[in-house]
Amino acid sequence: MKIAKIIRDGIAILAILVVGIYFGNRFAEPVPFDSEKWKNWTESETEMSLRWDMMNSLRNNHELKGMTKSEIIKLLGEPNSKSNFGFEYYLGFSKRGINTGHLDIKFDENGIVTDFIVTDG
Repeated sequence: MKIAKIIRDGIAILAILVVGIYFGNRFAEPVPFDSEKWKNWTESETEMSLRWDMMNSLRNNHELKGMTKSEIIKLLGEPNSKSNFGFEYYLGFSKRGINTGHLDIKFDENGIVTDFIVTDG
């Protein structure tokens, strides 16, 4: 009976830790978008997810659709990869296990943003 109690208590503690870690990041203070911090970001232990943390502020405060390629570069800097019809920006760790994120921006034939997507995986 003692072993069963120890196992039950261990499972309860583990469940509390998992839930705490999962929800702890969900209620963290939002990070406001800062163009200079975004452009000068280098992935480090202290700022592994800075760009990821700024994504909601970027989406909510900047209308990316309709911007030109040069306006995007002025706002976000040079992308990690680019083609004639898209830019990709690495966002760092997404705080969902070991997943990382990317911001993919799509352009039309005139170089105008038609869509963007944030991926996590």
